[in-house]
Amino acid sequence: MARTESKMLALGTKAPSFSLWDTVSGTKLDLQRTTGTKGTVIMFICNHCPFVKHVNPEISKLAKDYQAKGIGFIAISSNDIVNYPQDNPELMKITAREAGYTFPYLYDDTQEVARAYDAACTPDFYLFDAALKLVYRGQLDDSRPENGIPVTGKDLRVAMDALLTGNPITTDQKPSIGCNIKWKTK
Repeated sequence: MARTESKMLALGTKAPSFSLWDTVSGTKLDLQRTTGTKGTVIMFICNHCPFVKHVNPEISKLAKDYQAKGIGFIAISSNDIVNYPQDNPELMKITAREAGYTFPYLYDDTQEVARAYDAACTPDFYLFDAALKLVYRGQLDDSRPENGIPVTGKDLRVAMDALLTGNPITTDQKPSIGCNIKWKTK
C-alpha cells in the first residue's frame, strides 16, 4: 500500500470554485450551491483506496453529526478511470449509497479541481470557514489501515468544533496520508 502525504495547502487560501457532476443526484453542482452556512469540508476520496475504505464509516458519521450544525460536506474523486475503472462515476454512486453518504460525491473528470486544491492523496481533507477561507487541512485522525488505532475523526472534529464556537483552530496540523491521486497520463 503506497503512502502519500497531503501537500498542506496554505491556511487562509480561498476555496477554488468548481462545477462538477454529482454522481449521486445526477446533476452538475458548483461550490456555491454546496457550501454550509458555517463552514464546508471538501474531501478528495475515491472508491478503491484502502485508506478511504478504512475511514468511510467515520466520514458518513461526521457528515451526519455536523451537517445539522451548518457544516457542508463535499466529496470529490479525481482519479483516472481509464487505468482505475473501479473509480468510475457509476460505481461512485453505488459507493455513496452503500457508505451512507449524505453529501454530494462529485467526479472531477479533467482533474483540474484536484490541481486547484493541490490535492495529493485520498483521503485529503480541507475545512473552509463561512467565507470559504481555508482553516484546516490534513488528516481525519491518527488511524490508518492496520495500525490498530480506532477511527474517531478527532483532528477534523476538533477543527470543526473550534470553527463552530469561534475558537482559534490550531495551525499545528498533520498531513493526511493515503493513496496518491491517480493522475492521467498525457
